[in-house]
Parts: sequence; C-alpha cells; structure tokens
Amino acid sequence: MKAICINNPKEVVIKDIQKPTRKPGEALLKPLYGGICGSDLGSYRGTFAYFSYPRVPGHEFSAEIVEIDENKYCLKKGMIVTCNPYFNCTKCYSCRHGIVNACMDNQTMGVQREGGFAEYITMPLERIYDGKGLDPKVLAVIEPFCISYHGISRCNVKEGERVLVMGAGTIGVLAAVAAKAKGAKVWISDVAEKKLEIAKQFGIDGTILNTDPEAFLKAVNKITDGNGFDVTAEAVGLPSTFLNCIDAACFGGRVVQIGVGKKNADFNFTLLQKKELNVYGSRNALKKDFIELIDLVKAGKAPLEKIITNVYKFKDAAKAFGDFDANQGTMLKVLIDFT
Repeated sequence: MKAICINNPKEVVIKDIQKPTRKPGEALLKPLYGGICGSDLGSYRGTFAYFSYPRVPGHEFSAEIVEIDENKYCLKKGMIVTCNPYFNCTKCYSCRHGIVNACMDNQTMGVQREGGFAEYITMPLERIYDGKGLDPKVLAVIEPFCISYHGISRCNVKEGERVLVMGAGTIGVLAAVAAKAKGAKVWISDVAEKKLEIAKQFGIDGTILNTDPEAFLKAVNKITDGNGFDVTAEAVGLPSTFLNCIDAACFGGRVVQIGVGKKNADFNFTLLQKKELNVYGSRNALKKDFIELIDLVKAGKAPLEKIITNVYKFKDAAKAFGDFDANQGTMLKVLIDFT
C-alpha cells in the first residue's frame, strides 16, 4: 500500500510500505480524511521538538472500519470513526496515577511512531470512537478540538470569565470555541489579520492584533479595565506569546500552555509570585474529551466545518505541506482526502 512520508525537513514523498495485519484486539481501518496540524508543519520544517525522521505523519483523522471482530465496544465493520492517537506505556509513574495523556514514554502517532497518513492502518479497539454520523471531514477535526478543549478544561474556565487565547491557528481558534462553550467571554490574538478575520466567524467576543507590544498591552487594559484576563491560553509555542500570556493575565489568574516549541523563554519569574498566577501545562487529551466533543459537535454547538480551509488529494500531499508552509497566515485546517 501507499503512505505519505516525511523523509527529511521539507521532503514529503509517497512511498510503498507493507500493508498492516491486524492483531487480536485491533481493527483494520481505511483513513478517509487526515488533518495537517501545527506539529505536522513543524515536523515538515524541522522545528518540532518530538519528531524523528523518516516518519509517516498524521494523528488527526477519520476512517472507515474495514475488518473487525465482535467486541464489547459496539464497533462494527463499515462504521465511520475517529481515534485516540496517543499511546501510553501503562507502566510509568504518570500512567500508574491515571495521567495517561502525560505518559513519560508517550508515543503519538505520526511523531514517535508511524502515523495515520496511509491507505490502511490498524488501531486497538479501545482507541476507536464511533463518529455518530458526523461528516468524515468534520470528524477528522475532533482530535485537534480535543487538544484545545483539554487545555481549556485544565484551567477550569468558568461562565462569565474573560479569556484571552494567543494564536489564531487551528488550536487557538478551537480553544476559543471551547472557552465559549463553557460560557466565557473570549478574545483571540494573532499577528495575522487574515486569521483574526476567520476567527470572528466562531462567535468570539473580540480580537487583538499582536504586531506591537505597546499596542497589545493597551488593548488588554482597555478590554479588562486594566485588570487583565482571568485566563490566558498560549496556543502558538513561542516564548513571546507565552510572555504575552503572563503579562495579560490578571492577579490571581490562570495561564495554560498548549503550544509546543523548542525555544527558551527568558522572563522575570517573580511575576508568577507577584501575581500569584496558576500556570498549567496541557498535553494531548483523554478519552472523555473525544467522547464529549463528538456529542458536542453532533448537537450543533461547535461549527467545526468552518475551520477547514483547504482540502488536497492524497497524491498531492507534498503540495499540501508546501502550500501550508508558505501560507500559514491564511490557512487554518488543511485536510488530505484519502477517499
């Protein structure tokens, strides 16, 4: 069968690999749509912290069940599903304490192990979730929504609170959607005006163009009457946007780090003490996030289809990565069509 492979930075090819054979407790799946996320783009660029080459990318996807045995999960051949792509070891300290999303030896599909951008894949049954009739394109966006939703849940966003999301890419916009779903008032900030325009389609309360530090803080103070935001969420993975979150948070506020990067942040850490900030890390997502969000989207409370800006055929994978790399300021969710 054929699969997409990132051989080296900026080198995407379609190559022949062995079709997988399912083991007991697994299903054979045929991917339908797969999303290129920010970490995939970082892998393409050579900037993602966890990626090793060569690798089949892809950890956000929808698929059809092709082969499956009778099972207790009510999964059947022909079902359209999505999957949890974070493989935990079950033995480390985190796993033993139930924090499986932060496994000390986590292996995410398409990063530390082969991903889902292939004609066929196998998955353990317990990682497969019924898409409940959602459009396969929308179902492919559930995983990045889970990343955002998990982060917003980590910092316990409450109804009526003011939330600032740094970054209007897919994860940032979906973090804003998640915060709105919890009843918060939400603003989103980015350096790209086009992305901020797209973000406005999701019912957020406002945007902040972040091209000038002084203007940024002025906007923060105007929106919050000089108090700062109750919650700030970093969804870029840059030191500058993390520091924006620290500066924009109110005294006693919460900061959640969702973005992933390689660079160090140099800042006056006493600000954490002075403001008595609560700073949360957020990694991956949990099964309950997938289940809750499939139901949320099914109920029409999150218009995920709006975040899909580009769809490419399987054979055009190299072009998809190249175009996304060159036009990140105007493209949000890029899908690859395996049908």
